[in-house]
Amino acid sequence: MYSSVDVIWTLLGAFLVFFMQAGFTLVEAGFTRAKNAGNIIMKNLIDFCFGTVLYWIIGFGIMFGGSSAIFGGFNFFASGTLTFDLPTPTFLLFQTVFCATAATIVSGAMAERTNFVAYCIFSAVISGLIYPISGHWIWGGGFLAEMGFHDFAGSTAVHMVGGVAAFVGAAILGPRIGKYTKDKKSQAIPGHNLTFAALGVFILWFSWFGFNGGSTTSMTGDDTMVLASNVLVNTNIAAATGTLAAMIVSWIKYKKPDVSLTLNGTLAGLVGITAGCDVVSAPGALAIGTIAGIAMVFAVEFIDNKLRVDDPVGAVAVHGVCGALGTLLTGVFAVEGGLLYGGGLNYLGTQFIGVIITMAWVGATTTVLFTVLKHTVGLRVSEEVEIAGLDIVEHGLPTAYSGFVVAPDMTDGSGESASQNALVGTGSILNPTPELATNVANIKLEDTVEETGSSTATVTKDWLRPSTTKEKNDITTISVVINENKLDNLKNGLEDIGIEGLTVTQVLGHGIQKGNTEYYRGSPVPTKLLPKVKVDVVVSSIPVHQVVEKMKRILHTGNPGDGKIFVSSMENVIRISNSDEGSEALQGYDTKI
Repeated sequence: MYSSVDVIWTLLGAFLVFFMQAGFTLVEAGFTRAKNAGNIIMKNLIDFCFGTVLYWIIGFGIMFGGSSAIFGGFNFFASGTLTFDLPTPTFLLFQTVFCATAATIVSGAMAERTNFVAYCIFSAVISGLIYPISGHWIWGGGFLAEMGFHDFAGSTAVHMVGGVAAFVGAAILGPRIGKYTKDKKSQAIPGHNLTFAALGVFILWFSWFGFNGGSTTSMTGDDTMVLASNVLVNTNIAAATGTLAAMIVSWIKYKKPDVSLTLNGTLAGLVGITAGCDVVSAPGALAIGTIAGIAMVFAVEFIDNKLRVDDPVGAVAVHGVCGALGTLLTGVFAVEGGLLYGGGLNYLGTQFIGVIITMAWVGATTTVLFTVLKHTVGLRVSEEVEIAGLDIVEHGLPTAYSGFVVAPDMTDGSGESASQNALVGTGSILNPTPELATNVANIKLEDTVEETGSSTATVTKDWLRPSTTKEKNDITTISVVINENKLDNLKNGLEDIGIEGLTVTQVLGHGIQKGNTEYYRGSPVPTKLLPKVKVDVVVSSIPVHQVVEKMKRILHTGNPGDGKIFVSSMENVIRISNSDEGSEALQGYDTKI
C-alpha cells in the first residue's frame, strides 16, 4: 500500500527539480557570450534527454538494484525486484532529475569552446555510469552509507560530482581564447545577459525547494511534516545568507558589489545546505550559507587566477567547492552528533572520508573520459570556430537573437582586446579619476596648433569663423557622440537655434584614456564598450560655429566622457520627394494634398 500524499509530494519535488534545467540554461547563457547561447541551450537540453534514457536503461539499476558495497546491479530498464516505499516509476522519475542535474553542472564550466559531439558522449557516460556508481555508495546502500556518511539531498552525490567533473573537463579543455594575457593574467570575458542569469538563479532557488524538500519523499505523519518544513526553512535561510555574504565580500574586495558573484552566492548557499538541511538548526543553516558564500568568492578567484582554469559560470566554485564544504559542515553543525554539539570528530571524519572517496572516483573517471575524447573525436573546437561562435558553426544558427542588436565580441587569439579604436570617452561616473592620454584642460575647440619647423602658430579654422562670404550651397555635417542621458538637452538646445532635423544612432564605444579598473567576477575588464548615441546634424544656413558652441555649452562638464564633435564637409544633399538639392533640400517646405 502506497501513500497518495507521499507519491504526490515526491512527484511535485521531481517536477521542481526538472525545472532547474531551465534555471541552469538561463544562468549559463547569461554568463557567457551571445554567440554561444544556442549551444548552451542544446547542451542543457541533451543533458536531460541523455540522463532520462541512460539512467532508465542502466543507471537506476546500478544505483538502486542491490545492496552490495560497491555496485547495485544490472537491472535494465528499472525492472527486476526493486522495492521502495514509493512506486518504482515515481522513485525512478525523482532520481532521474537528480542525475540530469549532476550532468548539466558541467556544461557551464566547459562553455564556449567544447565540441558538441564530445559533450554528448560525456553526458551519456556520466548519466549512465559515473554518477550512478558513486550514487549507490551514498544513497543505494553502498559502503559510504554503511559508514554513516550523510548527504540528505546531494551536496556531494549530485553537486560535488558535477563540480569535480566540471573542473577536470575545463582543465583538460583549456581556457577560452582571450581569457589570459601573454603574461598569464586573467581578463574578464563578461556574460552578455545578467538579466537571464538573475532569472535563472531565481528559478533555481524556487526549484531547490523541490530538490531538498522533496528528498523527504514523504509527507505522512507529524514528524515527517515537521522535518520537511525545517528542510525548506533551512534551505531558504542558507540561500539568503549565501547571497548576502558573497555581496559583502565582493564589495570589500573589488570596491563594488559584484552582480554575478552575488548571484553565485545564492547558489553557493543552496549547494552548501543541501547535505545537512535535515539535521541542522536554522542558526546552523545561517552559518553554512554564510561560509559557503564567502568561500565561493575566494574559490572563483583562486581557480581563475592561480589555477588558471577557465570556468565562465563559476560551476567549480559553486558546486564543487561548496558541495564538499557543505558536506563537511554537516559534521560540524548537525544537532545530533555534530562537532559543535558534543559529537566529537567521528561524524566530521566520516563526512571527510566520503567527500575524498567520491572526489577521487569522479576525478579519475572523468580524467580518463575527457582524455580519450580529446584524442579521438576531439574535445575542443578549432580557434576559428571558437572566434566565430559555436552557434553558427556547430548548429547553423546565425544568432540566438534575430532582430536584436548584440554587442560584438571583443577578444581575439592574442588575449588582448580586439579593438583599440577610440570612439568616445568613458564617462566620469564610471571612471572618477581617469588618466588622460592628452591634457585637454586648456584647449578650446576653436583653437588648434600647427607646427612649422621650430615655431608654432595658432590658426583659427575657417569653418569656425563667422563669415558672410559663405557659399550658398556649402553644407556641413556635424556629428557628436554622447551619453544618452544628454540627448534631450542637446535636442532642445539645437531647436533653440533653429535646427529641427537630426539623426540619432545607437552606438558602442570606448575612449583612449585609461580609467579606474573595473572587475567582473574578480578579473579586470580590459575594454569597455559603453552604449552611446551618435547625433548627426546637417547645416547650411546656420553658421557652423554657432552649432558647435551650442553643443559645447550643453555637453561640457570638463570631464572625460563629455564626447567629441566631428565636423566634415558634405558635397551635396538631395531631397527625394521633389529633387531639391543643396541647401534648398535642407529647408522646410509645405506639402500639398
